[in-house]
Amino acid sequence: MTSRLLYDILLFLHLAGSVIALAAFLRARKRRSTGTLLLRLPEILVSLTAVFFLFTFIYATNANMDYVQRFMSSHGNLLLAPNSRQERLSAYARFLPLLAFDAAWYVLVRALRPGGIREAMGRERWPAAWALALSMASGILNALAFPSFLRTAGLPVLGWVCLVPLLVVLEEVPLRRGIWYGTLAGVLQTMISNYWLGTFNLFSLQFVTVVTAMEYLPFMAAALLVFRWAGPLRFLVLPMAWTAFDWIRSMGFLGYPWGMLGTSQYSVTPLIQAASLTGVWGITLVVVLANSAIAHYVGAAAARERPRAVPGIVLLASLAFCLAWAGVGAISDAARARGTAGRSVRLALVQQNHDPRKDDYWATFATLRRLTDEALRQRPDLVVWSETAFVPNIRRWSREDPSQYPLAGLVRDFLSYQKGIGTWLLTGNDDYELREVNGVEERLDYNGSILFSPAGERVETYHKIHLVPFTEYFPYKTQLPGIYAMLMNFDAYLWEPGDRRVVFRGPRFSWATPICFEDAFPDDVRRFATAGAEVILNISNDYWSLTEVEGMQHAANALFRAVENGRPLARAAASGLTCVIDARGRILARTPFYRENFLVADVDLSRSRSTLYTRWGDWFPMAMTAVLALVLIGGILRRRRQ
Repeated sequence: MTSRLLYDILLFLHLAGSVIALAAFLRARKRRSTGTLLLRLPEILVSLTAVFFLFTFIYATNANMDYVQRFMSSHGNLLLAPNSRQERLSAYARFLPLLAFDAAWYVLVRALRPGGIREAMGRERWPAAWALALSMASGILNALAFPSFLRTAGLPVLGWVCLVPLLVVLEEVPLRRGIWYGTLAGVLQTMISNYWLGTFNLFSLQFVTVVTAMEYLPFMAAALLVFRWAGPLRFLVLPMAWTAFDWIRSMGFLGYPWGMLGTSQYSVTPLIQAASLTGVWGITLVVVLANSAIAHYVGAAAARERPRAVPGIVLLASLAFCLAWAGVGAISDAARARGTAGRSVRLALVQQNHDPRKDDYWATFATLRRLTDEALRQRPDLVVWSETAFVPNIRRWSREDPSQYPLAGLVRDFLSYQKGIGTWLLTGNDDYELREVNGVEERLDYNGSILFSPAGERVETYHKIHLVPFTEYFPYKTQLPGIYAMLMNFDAYLWEPGDRRVVFRGPRFSWATPICFEDAFPDDVRRFATAGAEVILNISNDYWSLTEVEGMQHAANALFRAVENGRPLARAAASGLTCVIDARGRILARTPFYRENFLVADVDLSRSRSTLYTRWGDWFPMAMTAVLALVLIGGILRRRRQ
């Protein structure tokens, strides 16, 4: 009710402001200040209406969040959409008329240009006059370059042009407006690309959107300052800045490396081989450089100026380097394959297609057993179950009496089954350990992966290190008790981060198990490779998203970890994309989305290699950041001297 009332109040104020502003517009004829105000006001209203509409439309998807229903009786503040179709129709009815009104006003002001508005617009070329529309187009096209609701595989070609409208605008408008347009494009891209967060929990999309805006504001301010002070090589500034920005926003507690433009090229195998040198960051630089070069020529045409050849030459040189690097790598791989005996390992990746957040543990275990039994006919070396595929805490319930605790009986059945299959098994599972803190015994819970030997022994355990902020981890319980209480009220299940990068060693090979979105962090996975992992074996749960788009985006992110580190990557998902990816980033085998299934594949280890990225890490975005910082500091010092 509170949410609906807030929206109704905002909509009323929006409508009242629109009517008042329209009346003022009709009376505006001569005053320049009035014309400028009315020129910008519809931009603000269009932006706010579009964002509110997207929030409300995406909110409707939580009608499908059936796992939340079990918390309704104890958490009366959970207000779910009663029906997705009904809620979306309501969003259309409430927002589209206002959006149409604002859009019409935005267009008419620029088309008719009465009085002071004509004078205000007379100082601007067309990219500045239509800056809002161009910026919003950039945000939308950017989102569609990735796997999206429009095409599950994404439209990589859009990555090469999606920023052109925005970059042309940033060349033309003043600094403050540039910050606004750049931030709006980033927010729209995040909301459209991450719409599936509406099914994760009730606040993830709102939180990610707010954080995105807070990140883009200082980024655009700093990048545009450097852009204006960079001189003839300014076309390089924004590509370098975008690369540094993607790297910085992947760090720390709030790190979220989703939607990095280089990732949109995951299916362009020759291009992405350069990631073995620069990481995904180098691919981002090349793609944004293409946008910057095209924007330079479009802007020159708009200004009726002669374009410079340098941007095109630099772009072509960058592409030539990427292709040459890919060619050298292919020759090296072929030579390595001829000199080895074709060493491989057979994996059975099980996709049970159950939501671990539901409490139907017995049904899930029955499905896991059935699929595993079928996969065992092909004699795999290792059976892999997904993140929290088996939910009941094995360490805890194995110590309890099965006659008194049903979960203890289920764990006993699991251990008996695992020992009986006669092969190695790795599963995701909740885990814990007891520590004494200030004389008081404290229990620490972890999201873990556990390896069992053919003899039924628990060999090794990995505890997830990079946890999802706010939904898996919140380190500020004491400093921000209000937020912590809200998380508990919405039934967030918080774990402790692990403190050790475990490399499993089992049947003839070694591997690491980054859990779920850990495989989206380049440096995290690189550290597993430097610790000796021959295979990157990701276990995930993407079932909750209820869409193939999120699963495909997740796999596209993970794919770059294989290329960066020259190692094959396999993924076992509760549902999402269970697949095998070779060291060059090619998806060799996969299961369908949202089906009970398994994948048995021979993973080739003979082409694994140590890459320069594995050795040097994130040197490339560090270099970009250092160069930009020097230009920014130099510009500030010059202005002070002047």
